[in-house]
Amino acid sequence: MEELLNTAPCGFLAFGDDGTVEQVNATLLDMLGYAREELVGRHVERVLTVGSRIFYQTHWFPLLRLHGHAEEIFLLLRPRDGEDVGVLVNAVRRERGGATVYDCVLMQVRERRKYEDELLRARRTAESARAELEGQKRELELANALLEAQALELELQQQQMQEQAAELELAGEELRVMNEDLLARTEEAEQLRGVAEEANQAKSTFLAVMSHELRTPLNAISGYVQILEMGIHGPVTAAQRDTLGRIDRSQRHLLRLINDVLNLARIEAGRVDYLVEAVAAAELVASVTPMIEPQMGSKGVVFTVEVPPELVVRADREKAQQILLNLLGNAVKFTPAGGRVLVDAGRSAGEGRELLLRVHDTGIGIPPGKLDAVFEPFVQVDASRTRAAEGSGLGLAISRNLARGMGGDITARSVPGEGSTFTLALPLAGD
Repeated sequence: MEELLNTAPCGFLAFGDDGTVEQVNATLLDMLGYAREELVGRHVERVLTVGSRIFYQTHWFPLLRLHGHAEEIFLLLRPRDGEDVGVLVNAVRRERGGATVYDCVLMQVRERRKYEDELLRARRTAESARAELEGQKRELELANALLEAQALELELQQQQMQEQAAELELAGEELRVMNEDLLARTEEAEQLRGVAEEANQAKSTFLAVMSHELRTPLNAISGYVQILEMGIHGPVTAAQRDTLGRIDRSQRHLLRLINDVLNLARIEAGRVDYLVEAVAAAELVASVTPMIEPQMGSKGVVFTVEVPPELVVRADREKAQQILLNLLGNAVKFTPAGGRVLVDAGRSAGEGRELLLRVHDTGIGIPPGKLDAVFEPFVQVDASRTRAAEGSGLGLAISRNLARGMGGDITARSVPGEGSTFTLALPLAGD
């Protein structure tokens, strides 16, 4: 049985009720590059990334203890060397030798990374095609201007000197050659336009697949919350009901994020509807705080809010909440344990018609040359330093587009190694 387990085409791991690894097969060891003695007897969190550890502590392990099983859970594993490994985990609770053991089967997932790589490759191809098309457009404009100048010169020469007919014929030949070159360039531009359309199709395919993959577990979370709130598994205390409410709010917010990612093209095209109303800035911050507090608590990040209650802005409530949650999530993600995150607000300088809602952190910071790039889609500051933190690089791009759609904007300033400040500017109500 031991030999059969070690040669299985999937990883296997068993850990006890205290999280200590009791058994691991050779397939998983090869997948992650560990020796058996480096995992057996250690806590299972040793092989999890930071994000997966938080998910293990707050969702997965409590779910296992409650129901005795969990299926198709996506986790990122941290190998000994190299990039993170994505796996789907099926786990079940068993009793062996008078003790509780959790047996887990881990299947490596490669499709998600493939779609991400294909999307990035398609985007680079589209950008290169766009740049080349712009260069050719400028060349065509210069060629047209040159043609017009030469035609005028030829007309004047024909009027002044009949003997220059041979030279005019030569100029006419040059014009013919230029027209042929212009036609060839036009055909090449059409080909480049086709490449750009293929890149957009790849983007649409990626977003459609990811929306399906993300909606399934999120809908399952919502179903579990409703079952618990109904008391099917026993009475629910007030504190537990409050926690379930936070889980439900977080789940619904994630579904809204998925919809926003799917609508990224429409956001950039200015075809997103905004329900603008008067909203208190302090209320906006308070509404997203419960969703970010678990992450801050797990890292020991000190969180402070200094937003005057009288400041009221005109904004779409849900979209403003999404922006704030993204800025706070980034602040926590890139701030080391024991750091600080501060949210404060005030009027803009001059006539003071805008609210400046600022998110400060003491994180790794952003190099000056990267400040503008972080607002571009699919861009991260430094992949080698942020690989442990999941993210597609869409958050800031979507947030800035949403802010501008509400008549505001997002700006950033940073000092590498000391921290960053992201400022959300929104119109004040009544101005």
